[in-house]
Amino acid sequence: MNFSVEEENLICMYHTSDRRRTMARMLAALPDMDTKMRRLANGTIAKLERMTDADFDGQRFDFVGE
Repeated sequence: MNFSVEEENLICMYHTSDRRRTMARMLAALPDMDTKMRRLANGTIAKLERMTDADFDGQRFDFVGE
């Protein structure tokens, strides 16, 4: 699965021990996000839902600064 820099950074912010917990943390934060961030988060969550747990575990997520 290919993630944009923005999506990967978002995953890094909410990353936990597994894919489902990472998605749950992101979903819990949605009400506190502005519209643009909410769109990014929803798209990222949709990609995470299409991944398997094994794919997530094998993926390396690195925070990329400006």
